[in-house]
Amino acid sequence: MSLASSLPPHGRSPLHTVQVLGGGSAGSSAHVRSLASGLVARGVRVTVCAPAEAEHIYDFTGAGAQHIPVPRSTEPVCLTALRFACADADLVHAHGLHAGLRAALALSGRRTPLVVTWHIRGHAEGARARLLRVLERRVVKAASVVLGTSSDLVDRARRRGARDARLAAVALPTPRKAVEHDDPDRLRPKLRAEIGAMDRPLLMAVGALDRHRGYDVLLDASRAWRHLDPVPLVVIAGEGPLRAEIQRRIEDEELPVRLLGRRDDVGELLAAADLALVPGSWESRSVLAQEALHARVPLVATTVGGMRELVGDAAELVPCGDADALAGAVVRLLDDPVRRDQLREKCEQQAATWPTDDETVAQVLSIYDELTRMCPLTQA
Repeated sequence: MSLASSLPPHGRSPLHTVQVLGGGSAGSSAHVRSLASGLVARGVRVTVCAPAEAEHIYDFTGAGAQHIPVPRSTEPVCLTALRFACADADLVHAHGLHAGLRAALALSGRRTPLVVTWHIRGHAEGARARLLRVLERRVVKAASVVLGTSSDLVDRARRRGARDARLAAVALPTPRKAVEHDDPDRLRPKLRAEIGAMDRPLLMAVGALDRHRGYDVLLDASRAWRHLDPVPLVVIAGEGPLRAEIQRRIEDEELPVRLLGRRDDVGELLAAADLALVPGSWESRSVLAQEALHARVPLVATTVGGMRELVGDAAELVPCGDADALAGAVVRLLDDPVRRDQLREKCEQQAATWPTDDETVAQVLSIYDELTRMCPLTQA
């Protein structure tokens, strides 16, 4: 993608895009940071509208973008701030359903093209599920293009009435690696000793402690591992509303599970683990699954969302919600070093098929160019 092709056809230079984030998952926020860096490097002017805490964590200004703090809210004052930020944008790109709604409301009455990327699928039940469907229809019909991070999200957008829905090329955010000054061979035993897994298998899960991460199933499965010798230790890195409930189960049932809370050394922990676990009820492009394959750590995950599309045959996949299947897959892998070695080899092959940062930016620039040529006049 040449710099010239990123310039608006009506002669304004450089192209100005506004990236809109809500609270933002770690994956979508890291994606916006990477995207902003790539766009700026190609001569595009980038503004990121996101809560102040997102800027603190992801440093959008360090990527060369302008950051405008806009809270995740549809309150009039927030929409006014967003509308002002988008006033001279050639194109607005919202990341996530709620960010898409706020961007659509802020652009109401304007001809500015709107791209919306769905990184994850929303969850709701009962009346809230009906409200979610209405919200999804409102957002996809306002968008010029909807990008889904997995094929099922693209299909969902089309069912909701999207005029143009495409599969997004999304590169893995920069992997969380072990610190450079530490020898990984020395770091591994140090970390395993710290969390009590020197002479036992270490199984690792990462993510917010909420209903959709499948931790209830993981705890059920861990009961089956207590008969093993030595007993595997499951560690979960993350915080969330279910911490007290999960901790109570661990203590009451004497489960071989430990909650680590938020950690800034997930990459090091993953490299020290024997298996990575993704037991959730829905995933599109699981960051942990991608990091596990990059680190050649055997993965057990559920066959939900875009998981099979993401990992191919480089992981053991089990039905969602089936604790017996999850427990059985883990036991088989721990007992089969040959299968673990096979998965490590497949990890490298599968990871090589994923989009690069350059491919991700090239796809987005191509869409921006297409839409700004179709809609050459930006409304102030």
